[in-house]
Amino acid sequence: MRSRHRKISRGKILAAAAAVLAAGTAAIALPQANAAGGAAGDAASQAAARAITGTAWAVDERTGETVVTADSTVQGAKWDSLVAATRGKAVRVERTPGVLSLFAEGGDAIFAGGARCSLGFNVTTASGPAILTAGHCTAAGRQWSTTQGGRPVATVKQSTFPGNGDFALLTYNNPATNAPSAVDTGGGRTVAIARAAAAQVGQQVSRMGSTTGLHSGRVTALNATVNYPEGRVTGLIQTTVCAEPGDSGGSLFAGDSAIGITSGGSGNCRAGGVTFFQPVTTALAAVGARIGG
Repeated sequence: MRSRHRKISRGKILAAAAAVLAAGTAAIALPQANAAGGAAGDAASQAAARAITGTAWAVDERTGETVVTADSTVQGAKWDSLVAATRGKAVRVERTPGVLSLFAEGGDAIFAGGARCSLGFNVTTASGPAILTAGHCTAAGRQWSTTQGGRPVATVKQSTFPGNGDFALLTYNNPATNAPSAVDTGGGRTVAIARAAAAQVGQQVSRMGSTTGLHSGRVTALNATVNYPEGRVTGLIQTTVCAEPGDSGGSLFAGDSAIGITSGGSGNCRAGGVTFFQPVTTALAAVGARIGG
């Protein structure tokens, strides 16, 4: 994420079966409307709810419920619309403090246009070494350096955000750059990264970012959708790991496996919160890169 991190609050579950299907996840069985007119109105209200900024939704694999998280900006008519759209459904609405936003700034800081994000993972492409980071970070500029105002060392080659993910590939300007497959966890310590792996619900994971450093938590949901002010992003990993602005783009890992790239969330590392990550496996496939040499 860039120096502005996408925060998300624990809020509301705005999914209906159609919404879940649109996102490519398993459909939730919802009660049938009593009349055709009621069904049409219900679908319209659900569509409106899915568009509410400041909400995120995911399926709770344990209960089969759709969980909608709503941040502090979902008030008044927005809240009423969300409640009406989810009433009587297999949906659980939750509140989260703060505002869902992007975390811009896996580990080491990278800079562009006055913004700071975190390097996610060094990867290898057909043309040489590259950086995998958050797509929303690239709005700050195409040339990135490892020091504020420093000489550019990498250039944006491909970026996705919003929409079907939040990831970007930055190619090193010097193809001979030594780009180790490791996460800098601070204090002169590193964790070697040997592979990419898909997240699992309940899995213990660690996150490294240039603002808050190393923190750990648990994966709570997969294929989450978040309605950031900048747009909707689908297919994310939801966790309990804290993060703050500037942690965007940083590394989510478990052991020697790359799991995710920090996108956004809500809260902070004092009070906690909810966070979302781009799956590394999906990003690697999209940009044609791999972990390791």
